[in-house]
Amino acid sequence: MTDTAAVPRQAPAPSGVPVLELRDVDVSYGRVQALRGVSLTVGEGEIVALIGSNGAGKTTTLRTISGLVRPSKGEVLLRGQPIQGMGAEAIARLGVGHAPEGRRLFSRMTVRENLDMGAYSRKDRAGIRDDFERVFALFPRVKERSSQLAGSLSGGEQQMVAIGRALMARPTLLLLDEPSLGLAPIVVDSVFEVIREINQGGTTVLLIEQNALLALNTARRGYVLETGEVATQGPSQELLHSPDVQRAYLGM
Repeated sequence: MTDTAAVPRQAPAPSGVPVLELRDVDVSYGRVQALRGVSLTVGEGEIVALIGSNGAGKTTTLRTISGLVRPSKGEVLLRGQPIQGMGAEAIARLGVGHAPEGRRLFSRMTVRENLDMGAYSRKDRAGIRDDFERVFALFPRVKERSSQLAGSLSGGEQQMVAIGRALMARPTLLLLDEPSLGLAPIVVDSVFEVIREINQGGTTVLLIEQNALLALNTARRGYVLETGEVATQGPSQELLHSPDVQRAYLGM
């Protein structure tokens, strides 16, 4: 595994209106409240990590941002504009890409067809061709497998395709849900190296990751969710040295 002790190089987050802001967001599934008053911000050029145990509300948070779930209370702001009442397609058109937990590829379609689905709302064919080449440059294995059915790929290859599909929408904000789930350590290193490269290319990232140590060493800042609420937040290096975070999420 690569050296996770180094602080990642990211573009500085300028002051002003954040790329993303959640203000006191509540989400319920029937009688079960999944999020309670969740507030967070993601600045331009940042990688921000969202960590917590299973069932803490991390995936629900990303689904709420991307319009797959609507909050019962609170606001979701994209560059200062409320988007919580908009549908997923409209939010994607505004520059929000989402690589969901479990990859959710079209298994009976080819890799190239899956990538093309990420650009379904775009009409700029020249730009789409350029973005195919960008994805293939980031993930050479995806280029090698472009004519294969997505369902025939390994878990790591499928994760690469899922991230590539999200990038085909040319997002300015990329939501990543458990990109290391089920992957071998050497593949995890490769995927996270690409995530850093994507960020350094100008894409802001909100990251959910089961490996809290890896997540906090990749991100500038982090939020800890517990039972649907933000329990603590701060610079990643501060969270890494927090006794509560170490005990609960880092196995120390």
